[in-house]
Amino acid sequence: MSATMRAIAWGMSGLMALILLTQPVSVHNQLALSATVIVGLIVIWIFGRGLVARQFFLALASFVVIRYMYWRWTSTLPPASDPLAFGIGLVLIVAEMYCMLILAISLIINADPLVRPRLEREDDDRLPVVDVFIPTYNEDEYILATTIAAAKSMDYPADKLNVWLLDDGGTDQKCNDKDPAKAEAARQRRISLQALCAQLGAIYLTRKRNEHAKAGNMNNALGHVKGDIVVVFDADHAPFRAFLRETVGYFAKDPKTFLVQTPHVFLNPDPIEKNLRTFHEMPSENEMFYGVTQRGLDKWDGSFFCGSAALLRRAALETTGGFSGITITEDCETAFELHSKGWNSVYVDKPLIAGLQPETFTSFIGQRSRWCQGMFQILMLKNPALKKGLKFIQRVAYLSSMTFWFFPVPRMIFMFAPLTHIFFDIKIFVSNFDEAIAYTLTYMIVNVMLQNYLYGRVRWPWVSELYEYVQGVFLAKAIVSVVMSPRKPTFNVTAKGLTLDEDHLSELAWPFFAIYGLLFSAGLVAAYRYMFEPGVDNLMLVVGLWNLFNMMIAGAALGAVAERKQPDRHPRLTITREGTLTVGDKNIRVRMKDVSAGGVSLLGSSELSALSLDVGMAGRLSIDPLGEIVKDETLPLTFVHQSGTGDTAVYGFEFGAMEPDEYYVLADLMYADSEALPSFLQTRRKHKNVFVGSGRFIWWGISEPVRAISYLLKREKEKKEVAAAEAPPKTSLSWLRRFVAMGKAAQQPAADAAAQVKQSA
Repeated sequence: MSATMRAIAWGMSGLMALILLTQPVSVHNQLALSATVIVGLIVIWIFGRGLVARQFFLALASFVVIRYMYWRWTSTLPPASDPLAFGIGLVLIVAEMYCMLILAISLIINADPLVRPRLEREDDDRLPVVDVFIPTYNEDEYILATTIAAAKSMDYPADKLNVWLLDDGGTDQKCNDKDPAKAEAARQRRISLQALCAQLGAIYLTRKRNEHAKAGNMNNALGHVKGDIVVVFDADHAPFRAFLRETVGYFAKDPKTFLVQTPHVFLNPDPIEKNLRTFHEMPSENEMFYGVTQRGLDKWDGSFFCGSAALLRRAALETTGGFSGITITEDCETAFELHSKGWNSVYVDKPLIAGLQPETFTSFIGQRSRWCQGMFQILMLKNPALKKGLKFIQRVAYLSSMTFWFFPVPRMIFMFAPLTHIFFDIKIFVSNFDEAIAYTLTYMIVNVMLQNYLYGRVRWPWVSELYEYVQGVFLAKAIVSVVMSPRKPTFNVTAKGLTLDEDHLSELAWPFFAIYGLLFSAGLVAAYRYMFEPGVDNLMLVVGLWNLFNMMIAGAALGAVAERKQPDRHPRLTITREGTLTVGDKNIRVRMKDVSAGGVSLLGSSELSALSLDVGMAGRLSIDPLGEIVKDETLPLTFVHQSGTGDTAVYGFEFGAMEPDEYYVLADLMYADSEALPSFLQTRRKHKNVFVGSGRFIWWGISEPVRAISYLLKREKEKKEVAAAEAPPKTSLSWLRRFVAMGKAAQQPAADAAAQVKQSA
């Protein structure tokens, strides 16, 4: 069949489906129809297997979604004779259409995500020369030492592996800063990092000026390298030993491949995970993107560069003049340009790096604002719909990734739309209770089932709504700023590695309290009006329930901005390793429970118990290395605590001050076993069904406002205590002293006048 005939056939099929989907039926028939579809979805979910069942599930779910949207457009818009209600209703339905568009694109992209087979091991003499870029700006030296050692320890021929530390914190510009203190700090940083690189076998490189941020830093390095492949690791993204063996072979399989991207996995929770205590049981927010969406994009040759944990062909970069730097998301922009020139990309869905993510809500919002603004910059300055060289599906993929960041606007519309009816009696949509059940409720059920079916292992129910809301409160402003001036946003480095010593409210918490208070008040007004005000119909009940759902989101968000303390700044990785602990003249075999950049935990044994360890006692830990670069080195340890007794005890040790060579031991301990990270991810990638997930979310919505308010009251109490301590004591003597002082002040002008008279005489 020719392409024209296929297009005609698809067009006719689509037209017939549209006619069927838009047939008017009674409310009761619509409810029966939707209920039948829901039952069908459940049957397919339980018994269906394979691609055909998956596509049938998506088709059935889409049927209810399309019926709902047809009903919304044809039956629920307020009359044009009421321009205010019609205008607000139109804004609301357009926001819903945006969500439908994103849903439709995600179904296309993720209908059948690609699973790539594992590469066979290449002979060393056939491997290309690799240059590893580690861009840095202000990261701590111990973080850089760990990342460099891990990069140097990768399983790859040493003569074909060059590791470059690209220091933008020690440029000539910074070393000659007008502020002497800043200039001295930059010079000391340069000297210290040069020495570190010399000892670890890496190459230190800086430049004259800090221009074009990270892209400019890496482009400067491109002028110094001769290797075939460039690997990019963020300064706090340490690779596992197998990173190159699992990825570099794809360049030999396809000479047009410009990118091999791997997922970003983090050892520490983001602030929402930390504050809601979900890190060890709930998949992280980014796992849906890296676990499903990137594989979906990969099927259509649309997976893109994510800034780190990636390999790029240097010859491809040269065709575009290096890394693109017009926008502040140089990673996606670079992939966008190379895809448009006919180069291909590969996504390897195996976690091969361990990184750090922002610890505080403020730094989290700063990071997301940069991503949001950067994607909008690409959309406005290099519109994928108009970009020459892209395939149609690639245009769809890039438009999906960019327009996704418009979510703050509809999210805020959905949050505040019910208030217009509750407070001002504006009918933003026309519907009765029966229609709301038959169309809206069944649509919501199907939508939740659809998302849980596609993403249940990597995203709990309603968590997307929570993340969108907490970001949307601030990102809406970021969108406006970039729309007003697309070239204005500048690259800001995300702060990481922070320590939170006590529970407190984020400095960005106040809008969330204000919104929650507003929604709570609206809930009370809606309940009162529905129960006691004459003439109020069931629409108030529907809108009141909508507001209650929003209040659950806002309540959970209060928990997200109520920062829990995090005294341990070093996130831990569970490992299964053995070694030898030396304390004084005693050597005993030990098993390790977990390790971090700051210390290691050892599992209890009779030999450890016999040591009678005291806090502060020093020792050394030698390991059974898995890599080739570690030989007889050991790690300095200091005993800090013990939990439990006997064989169930866990002994905590801190690492002492390490010499550069000892970071190779740490790298082997943390990053030699490439299965450690996938094992950790699998412990929390357990499907959370709709009922259990919804129950957990409702609990957050009820309990987290209480915790946030307790933090608020604690803060206000502390403010009053500080103010009281700084105020003068309120005693009878103090009032007497103040009275005497006032009297002296009153007499001073007369005394001054007498002195002047005396002087003139």
